[in-house]
Amino acid sequence: MNIPLRQYINLLLGYLRPQWARALLLALMLLLSIALQLVNPQFLRRFIDTAVAGGTVDTLLGIAALYMAFALGNQLLSAYSRYVGENVGWTATNLLRADLAEHCLRLDMGFQKTRTPGEMIERIDGDVNALSNFFSQFVVGVLGNLILLVGALVLLWRVNWMVGLGLTLFAVGALAIMLRIREIASPHWAAVRQANAEFYGFLSERLAGTEDIRSSGGVAYVMRRFHEITRGWLVFQRKAGMAWSALWMTNVFVFALGTGLAFALSAHLYGRGEITIGTAYLIFNYTELIRRPLEQIRTQMQDLQKAAASISRVRGLFDIRSRVKDGPGDHIPRGALDVTFDSASFTYEEDDEPVLHDLSFHLEAGRTLGLLGRTGSGKTTLARLLFRLYDPTEGDVRLGGVSLRAATLADLRSRVGMVTQEVQLFHATVRDNLTFFDSTVPDERILEVLEDLGLGPWCRSLSAGLNTEIASGASGLSAGEAQLLAFARLFLADPGLVVLDEASSRLDPATERLLERAVDKVLEGRTGIIIAHRLATVHRADEILILDNGRVLEHGDRKRLAADPKSHFCHLLEVGLEELLA
Repeated sequence: MNIPLRQYINLLLGYLRPQWARALLLALMLLLSIALQLVNPQFLRRFIDTAVAGGTVDTLLGIAALYMAFALGNQLLSAYSRYVGENVGWTATNLLRADLAEHCLRLDMGFQKTRTPGEMIERIDGDVNALSNFFSQFVVGVLGNLILLVGALVLLWRVNWMVGLGLTLFAVGALAIMLRIREIASPHWAAVRQANAEFYGFLSERLAGTEDIRSSGGVAYVMRRFHEITRGWLVFQRKAGMAWSALWMTNVFVFALGTGLAFALSAHLYGRGEITIGTAYLIFNYTELIRRPLEQIRTQMQDLQKAAASISRVRGLFDIRSRVKDGPGDHIPRGALDVTFDSASFTYEEDDEPVLHDLSFHLEAGRTLGLLGRTGSGKTTLARLLFRLYDPTEGDVRLGGVSLRAATLADLRSRVGMVTQEVQLFHATVRDNLTFFDSTVPDERILEVLEDLGLGPWCRSLSAGLNTEIASGASGLSAGEAQLLAFARLFLADPGLVVLDEASSRLDPATERLLERAVDKVLEGRTGIIIAHRLATVHRADEILILDNGRVLEHGDRKRLAADPKSHFCHLLEVGLEELLA
């Protein structure tokens, strides 16, 4: 994988810039640590030569004390720099994770429909985690190791040009070999990360559908697919592991040659009387000092292999652009909103059949539309266009006279509210679930809404009131309670258009009566669109629109259509909505 160096630098600087002070501190500590590592072997040479020459005990103890002080200082610096580096790394990766999650959440539904939750978790969390070392240690570590390597080689040149030349050639060759192996190994790590994402996507979907899989006898099929995916995963892991092993074995062989070269040169120079025994030890010590940064560079190359794959995949997500663009900012008016579909057509994919065909109708502000049609007729797609989860392929949709393409997404979605049969609750407090984590909504307003919906006794029965934690997926709540909470969200948002996807179809009679009153109240002073499946829901509508294969089959005043024996709606009332709209 050949990722341009600029991508590494841009990603690094973008997320380290807010922490420049800590990054600077980390760099300074690194430079001081390098200086201590380069100076300390000089004390050992001095100690050995002094001992061989018969120096005094006091002198030897003084040299030993300096050596110990420098060694201890280096260890303390290393420990603290590790602490600072981890803080820098985790802060940077958390910022990256938040930016990536926000970017993906802002992408259109075309993107969301093609990614499983498990795959997105692995892409947003797993890939970003793999960059932790890249942010905290990689660049500083590589630069530090290169400085340490160059410093040791410079000092070896000062000892003897032959030693300096021989070990410089050795270091350059060893580094070139390791970089070459990294280039070979990097694609295997990219394949491993992609396999991880596919595996977790598969696992997430199957765990979510456990009941359906068991009831339909699909366990054997799921387990077969599980084994197929893990077998493929093993192949990628094995190839990546073998690439890493090749790097490790090459490292062992190369450094064995380096140690042999240092011994040979030292023995040759000592035999000719050009160096002392202390200097011979110094050469060996600096050879070991060269070995450590090269070994660490090898380890950092492994991190870079993982980082290269992760950076590529992270950049791939950032490069995806939503097909639904934010509008220039035309303001949608307050209050009830009129709805206009002007020759709107929509196709999910370019080569597919249109889901909506030349759809045109107008709903005046403050009126309620009952939307009818068989499964697949386009009712849900129509609602999605109102939220701009998609844009119409042709034509236009307007709210309050404003084209949805001209309004900002934030303004639009603050003016449109929706309740569906499937209520999504978060693992958070009752308050946060109702306000979507908006701390500016006062508790008094929340409690007032809950009382209006008949949820006051339920809230008072909770041990911590609004601070009570709710499990994700509405676990522990009845279907009625969950849908009433969804209506409470709607009341708090105070939209001008309300879309109800037969929100009462899963409720028991007692809870349904509570919701019926809530629906009447929420529709007061607002425009409403009710995707209906039952007669009781239709009776609330002022107008009826019947869709058939994405086309308007019939649209008009409900009472007029009900009184016209030739109308489709009248026929539906005679035979029953449930039978004809199933």
